[in-house]
Amino acid sequence: MTLKEHNKVTEATNFYGNTTPAALVEEFGSPLYVYNERILRERCQEMKNLVDYPRFSVNYSVKANGNLSILKIAREEGLNADAMSPGEIHVEEMAGFEPSQILFITNNVSAEEMRYAIERNILISVDSIPQLETFGQINPGGKVCIRFNPGVGAGHHEKVVTGGKKTKFGVAPERIDDVKAILAKYELTLVGINQHIGSLFMEGDKYVEGVQSVLEIAKNFDTLEFIDMGGGFGIPYKKLSGQPRLDLKDLGERLSAVIKQFVQEYGREITFKIEPGRYIVAECGTLLGSVYAVKQNYDTKYIGTDLGFNVLKRPVMYDSHHDIEVYRAGSQPSTKEEPVTVVGNICESGDIIAKDRVLPEIFQGDVLGILDSGAYGYCMASNYNNRLRPAEVLIDLEGNARLIRRRDTLEDIVRNFNF
Repeated sequence: MTLKEHNKVTEATNFYGNTTPAALVEEFGSPLYVYNERILRERCQEMKNLVDYPRFSVNYSVKANGNLSILKIAREEGLNADAMSPGEIHVEEMAGFEPSQILFITNNVSAEEMRYAIERNILISVDSIPQLETFGQINPGGKVCIRFNPGVGAGHHEKVVTGGKKTKFGVAPERIDDVKAILAKYELTLVGINQHIGSLFMEGDKYVEGVQSVLEIAKNFDTLEFIDMGGGFGIPYKKLSGQPRLDLKDLGERLSAVIKQFVQEYGREITFKIEPGRYIVAECGTLLGSVYAVKQNYDTKYIGTDLGFNVLKRPVMYDSHHDIEVYRAGSQPSTKEEPVTVVGNICESGDIIAKDRVLPEIFQGDVLGILDSGAYGYCMASNYNNRLRPAEVLIDLEGNARLIRRRDTLEDIVRNFNF
């Protein structure tokens, strides 16, 4: 297999436009996050067209990737935004989102954080009975949204299952009477309910089940303006081995039928929302890194790179799989495929990007592309070991590379010290 054949994912999409991975690393440094604008816009449109229902909107879950340029493109494509913190609200406002386009989905936040949103006329979704009480105390007579946990969960790892009976999220259905009592106590109007079963589902059954469960909860409230069905839409992280995509057509048809049935029973049309994060940005992003050492340690061949878990945390945190492509500026051929373990430059034995992965022969000086790293990549990066966080580059619709976040400097590491 030639490298071009192995690199079939980015070859098929012309991911790097008018440039190459080697040229990008030469210009912007290594490691480097690279995003493709065309793919980003395509994913936005796929989500917008998910269901056949006129009052349907997509809230981009900004925690997946909060780069300001990414947010501006999502807004241009007609998406609204979710926020998990005042910091996310701040960048969403900078990207041009209006208060009415932002939903602040809270989890164990302070009254001060709630006030930050309330002062900006941004709707808040509370996550528990005590948080609803806090909201009522500081904003009596206000409008509020509540996150319920209908008991259905799904996800690629137990750490990202956010629904069901063993997670910290949401209000259980048996507390509906308590919810109503607090709403009455503070003269609050419940305008929305939401849920989230978990992240990265590849089959639609659990999602539809979760939606049906939350719709049963919705029937207990007659003031609703919207129902947020949640996110978690998965993408195929194993493209090189032919993993199929989530069947959006089938899922959309099933959701459309469920929505229309509910609206008929509820007696009026309300808005339905979804809140995808990963699906919007994962596939538009690739993380480039350089190979600085190839060595055999006992029975294992290690590919030593600058792709430490300070740059991409998912493999260490979730044991996540990312496909890896191999790029080479020269003409030296790879004469074989072999199992290797790709590691980073962090002083931890667990600093592993891929373990026992069969890849084309890799040489010192090669550039590796860690595919589908646009979601939960840079946003979870850190300065651990006082490493510099990488730059971010956008390949625009004309195929040209544009810097959208500069690489950290040593001055950035000490900027907030008081000495």
